[in-house]
Amino acid sequence: MNRILLFALLVLCLKTQAQNQPPLPEHYQLLPLGDVKPQGWLKTQMQQDLQGFVGNLDRLVPDLIVKDDIYGKNRLTKAIKSKDVGALGLGDDKVQILWWNSETQSNWRDGFVRQAFLSGDLKAQQRAKAYIAGILATQDADGYLGVYAPDLRYKLTGENGELWAKATLYRVLLGYYELTKDPKTWQAVLKAVDNVMVNYPINQSSPFKAEKPFAGLSHGLVFTDVLDRLYQLTNDRKYLDYALFLYTDYSKNAVSETDIQLPNILNDSYQMHGHGVHSYEHLRPLTVAYWASGDAQLKQALDRYQQRIIRLTTPTGGPIGDEWITQQTADATQTGYEYCSLHELLHSYAMLLQKTGNVAYTDQIEQLFFNAAQGARHPQKSSIAYLKTDNSYEMTGTKNGGGDPKQTRYKYSPAHQDAAVCCVPNAGRIASYYVQTMWMKEDDKLVANLLGPCQLTTKLGGNAVQILENTDYPYQTSFVFTIKAQKPFTLKIRKPNWVETATCSHAYMSENGYLTMAVKAGETVVRLAYKTAVQARTFAASETYFSYGPLVYAHPIEATEAVVKTFPVAGFADHTYKPTKPATYRYVPNSPATYLNSTITVKAKNDKTQTIEPIRLVPVGQTILRQVTF
Repeated sequence: MNRILLFALLVLCLKTQAQNQPPLPEHYQLLPLGDVKPQGWLKTQMQQDLQGFVGNLDRLVPDLIVKDDIYGKNRLTKAIKSKDVGALGLGDDKVQILWWNSETQSNWRDGFVRQAFLSGDLKAQQRAKAYIAGILATQDADGYLGVYAPDLRYKLTGENGELWAKATLYRVLLGYYELTKDPKTWQAVLKAVDNVMVNYPINQSSPFKAEKPFAGLSHGLVFTDVLDRLYQLTNDRKYLDYALFLYTDYSKNAVSETDIQLPNILNDSYQMHGHGVHSYEHLRPLTVAYWASGDAQLKQALDRYQQRIIRLTTPTGGPIGDEWITQQTADATQTGYEYCSLHELLHSYAMLLQKTGNVAYTDQIEQLFFNAAQGARHPQKSSIAYLKTDNSYEMTGTKNGGGDPKQTRYKYSPAHQDAAVCCVPNAGRIASYYVQTMWMKEDDKLVANLLGPCQLTTKLGGNAVQILENTDYPYQTSFVFTIKAQKPFTLKIRKPNWVETATCSHAYMSENGYLTMAVKAGETVVRLAYKTAVQARTFAASETYFSYGPLVYAHPIEATEAVVKTFPVAGFADHTYKPTKPATYRYVPNSPATYLNSTITVKAKNDKTQTIEPIRLVPVGQTILRQVTF
């Protein structure tokens, strides 16, 4: 039986199965966005980002955000053949990426809106409200909300950003609705999604059939993010059915990003090679498709795809792709990761955690957020690395000073306009998505899945509950939970996999990676301390790296800084770094590693001098140049 016929039969089976059974139950229920608010260092970082690149990106790249009203008066028409899309050298005759500014604008707005409300920045909230009002004013009478004029919308036979521009924008609108309960925004999203479903009718159209497809078409598969959240908010089955339709249509067409196509996942000899950010965000459409159908073959594909991603993950949790995976496996020095990919994989793992309840995803999320994501931010300046390696020996544009001489992404910038203004917007999103996932509901229980300083204010049925989680986690591992509740309830606090012993002031039961305890009405204070030790871990068979609790540690390398670009906005610049004393080390097996005051000391052999000397390791997030594996 040939591949096309086999897939056609599979699609028919999925449609029939989806129609004949309810969607799979979800283990956890997401709390409304805004019920969890950051405190401590998390809140401080958000506030600083709003004063930095998150709050000023429109001033740093006004041509892409302010001047191009791509959802309104500058919608794309057949007459437009080129435009400035923020990547130098790509503005002329690149019709395939004319949608690009919608991604830049909406992903940036998504992070900005969420951070404004979660951090309590009233000035930023007013900016967010004004933006939402302007966007809603662009919606047509039939519900259309997107970047194409009538002569192109739903008619393009080649590369297009129809669903991608909508996915990025509608995520902003849904976030704003959850934060404010604004009915106009809610109705606008419902009308806009209905407009899509009318113009791309389910099982009677092919949204992903195109000539010479490119990134926008493939990105559009994550329109399922919008559909999945709408199903959770409305319990209307039509949204999940449509998500399954999109995944099956994507899998049968000739598209530019093929890692997620079902026949390729089920092919034992297939190796992932795509653009990393697509490959990691596409984990979510596959997840939604399985939950919509309960199909055993989709479950097999979902498990297999995750195993492939594990082989692409570095010690800090960074999924490789700089920017392409190209059939590689993770290497701490030779394979980098894109900041976009960090956010997309965190979002995908958060979805899987919510649907499966599998506690393993919590450790993967924290590994990525506390290490790779913090380690690709500049520790002092408001900028990020578009691309970063775990072992980062030089940040001068190219990967550790070698490789493609035209590469510019290995540096720190608040915009990265010479490459693409995509990673900076996603760097503004990642903390908000982490915060929303920190607490979830499990029937009549509240569950602290991801740890860190925060305040929860929510309703558990008719029970009003407030929990202040006071901690400096992950930089220390003790917690004080101050709980106020109208009625008794059950609380679950995750016990991470690195914990050796737990000391708790409140009676609890230990089960399946959680401390479960009964909480009385009124005020309760729970004091919790997790104890651990330095862990020497093996990576790629022959390399060793060190962790303490959730943090990966690195040997910082002294560097000289150079300013390679300045911006009209004071205080922002692009920076590169060269080592002043280049040296690498090899771990001396069985040498004891000691921990004191957030520092690990261990003996290692200097590759240059061949002497054994003690070296000092610090959390990856505190470094610019560094060595992680030895």
